[in-house]
Amino acid sequence: MTATTTATTTATTTETLDKELLSHLVLDFRQMAAFAEAPWVFVCGEGIRIQDSEGRWYLDGLSGVFVNSLGYGNERVLEAALAQLKQLHFAPPLHGTNPPSIALAERLRRVAPAAMRGEHGVSVKLLSGGSEATEAAMKIARQYWKQAGHPRKYKIVARYGAYHGATMGALSAGGGWERKSVFEPLVAGFLHHHPPQAFRSLFGKELDATACGIASATLVERTIEAEDPETIAAVIVEPISVSSAGYTVPPPAYYQLLREACDRHNVLLIYDEIITGFGRLGEWFGADYYGVAPDLLCCGKSMGGGYAPLAAVLIAGRVWQAFLGGVEERKEFHHGHTFGGNPVAAAVGAAAIDEIESRGLIAHARDQGAYLAGRLNGLRERYPELIADVRGAGLLQGFEFDPVRQPKASKPGKRFEALARERGLIARCGDEFVVFAPPLVTTRDELDEILDVTDACLQDLAAAPRP
Repeated sequence: MTATTTATTTATTTETLDKELLSHLVLDFRQMAAFAEAPWVFVCGEGIRIQDSEGRWYLDGLSGVFVNSLGYGNERVLEAALAQLKQLHFAPPLHGTNPPSIALAERLRRVAPAAMRGEHGVSVKLLSGGSEATEAAMKIARQYWKQAGHPRKYKIVARYGAYHGATMGALSAGGGWERKSVFEPLVAGFLHHHPPQAFRSLFGKELDATACGIASATLVERTIEAEDPETIAAVIVEPISVSSAGYTVPPPAYYQLLREACDRHNVLLIYDEIITGFGRLGEWFGADYYGVAPDLLCCGKSMGGGYAPLAAVLIAGRVWQAFLGGVEERKEFHHGHTFGGNPVAAAVGAAAIDEIESRGLIAHARDQGAYLAGRLNGLRERYPELIADVRGAGLLQGFEFDPVRQPKASKPGKRFEALARERGLIARCGDEFVVFAPPLVTTRDELDEILDVTDACLQDLAAAPRP
C-alpha cells in the first residue's frame, strides 16, 4: 500500500463531526476545547498505515502507542477473536477460568525469561491494561512480604521520569510531575531516584553511559539503606523508558547492579515491560535484552497486538509459593478485575504470540532495528546542528536534539511532530526527543519511507531560523 491508497471507510468526515459533542468527549492528556476545533479522527488501518476521516493515510511509526505490533488487519488474530466471540465472549471470573486463558498462560510461561522460572516455573495473572498490571505487581510485592514474614516491607522505589500508569498507585510510582501534580497528594510509601540518563546526566558530563548507570544504581541502593531495607518491598523500573519526562536507555551495568542490590537487601525487582515486551527490543522481553531478570514482570500493550485490551503480570516461582496454602489461611492474591482473563482477549493474546513465533518477528525486529539505528546515525552525521544523540534497541529507536543549539524550551521535538504529521508520519515526540516504534512486521522499504520523511522534516528544521 502507498500513502495515496484508498480503502473503504465510514461516512465520518471532519465536516460531519459534531464539534460540540467532541468537546465533551474526554481524550487522554488533551484539552478538548482545542481538539474539537481541529479534530483528528482515525477510521481504518491496513498494514502499518492508518487513515483519518479526511482520507489521509499515515505511516504509523509508533504502533499506535507501542501497541500495534502486528500491524492493522492481521488475519490470524482477527479470526481467533471472531471464533472466540462466537463461542464464549465472557466467562464468570469469580467462579473459574476458560480455555483461552489457560492457553495464553501456557504460552506466557514458555516465553517468560528463563531466569524467572526457577524450580517452580512462572505464574501468570491476566489483566486488561498496563496500569492494572503495575498496580497488581506492586500489590503482589506488598502482600508477598507480609506472608513471607517481613510485614514492615511496603515502600516502592521508582525512577524520576518514569511512567507506570494512570491509576492512583501506578501514578504514585510514576516519576513525572506533569502527569501527577494535579492529583496530589498521592499514595504514601513511594520513593524516587534519578534515572541513568547519560545524555542529560545529573551526575556530570564527564560520566559515560556505563558510569552514569553505575551512579544511578548506587543511588538506588543508598536509598534502600537510608530508608531501612526492612521497609522496602520493591524497586520498579522500565527497561527502556519513553515518557513526557524523557527518553531513557540505561546501560546493562545498571540492571546488573540493581539486581545485586535487591538480592542483597531482600527487595523484589519489578520490570514494567508494558512498552518493551513481546519483541519490541529484538528479544521477547527487556529482561532478555539486558540479561537480568526481575521477580515480577508487567506486560501489556503489544501483548495482544492491540486487537483486545490485554496485560499480565509474570510472577517468579519462588515469589508465588508464598501465595499457596489452605483456603482458611487466606494467602490467595486479594486482587481482581472484571475483564482479567476475558476469553476473547486471551484468544487474541495466544494468537498474537503464535504470530510472533511463526513469522520470526523477534529476529526480524532485531535486524530491522539495527538498520533503523544505522540510518538514524547517518542522519545525526548529516544534521549535527540538530541531532546530538541516537539510542535505542530493536524497533525502539530514537534521537535527542542538541540541547544547546536546539534547547528544550523551544520544543524541537514538537516542531518535528507537526512537520511529520503534514508529511503523513506518526512518531512519539517529546519536547526534546523523537522516538520510533513501528510495528514488528515493518519491512525494509517501509522503514525507508519513515526515514525519508524524517530526513525531510529535519531539512525543514535545519533551514528554519535558530530558536
